[in-house]
Amino acid sequence: MNMCSPLASARSAALAHCRRRAAGLTLVELLVVLAIAAILLSLALPALGGMLRSYQLRLAATDFMGAVELTRSQALALGQRVMLAPTAATLDWADGWTVFVDRNGDRRPDAGDDIIMRHPALVNSSVAAATISFTMNFGTQQGPPYLAYNSMGRGCSHLSSLTARFGTMTLAQGEQRRRIKINMQGRARLCDPHRDGAACAGADP
Repeated sequence: MNMCSPLASARSAALAHCRRRAAGLTLVELLVVLAIAAILLSLALPALGGMLRSYQLRLAATDFMGAVELTRSQALALGQRVMLAPTAATLDWADGWTVFVDRNGDRRPDAGDDIIMRHPALVNSSVAAATISFTMNFGTQQGPPYLAYNSMGRGCSHLSSLTARFGTMTLAQGEQRRRIKINMQGRARLCDPHRDGAACAGADP
């Protein structure tokens, strides 16, 4: 009578197991792999979201800083007052900003003004960050928000090029902040309050 020896039976079982392994993962193994991948992804998403928000805020602050510097350089070059103001009727900086010579004195970039540069709304530009807020701390602020520079490159009032105007612009997204601080001489600097501490102090929105 032909009977398989224990060694032959073990060899057959091992070969069968190898064939099953070669055929691919079992359903249980696949579910375990998917569960582990889901856990790892859920742990990584908050960090990725924070990195994206930091990038968006940094890019928006850099763009706005560039507009401030352009306003000052154009005031020096043209020898007259040049303004930076929100473009849209919402008066929200996040909806875009414009550098211009305000011919009619209304602090708004409109027909008849000399437009130097327009920046698009953040949601329509490479910075898809509708949640970024802008807060100005320039003393008493009445009417439409603006920044202005006179022919000497100093911050000034829209009513008089001789009236000094300086302060801090804060851009915020969630818990993150970037500040643009403009001193009495009109020089601006961009800083991070988390990194720079008291040197970047200012009122939070």
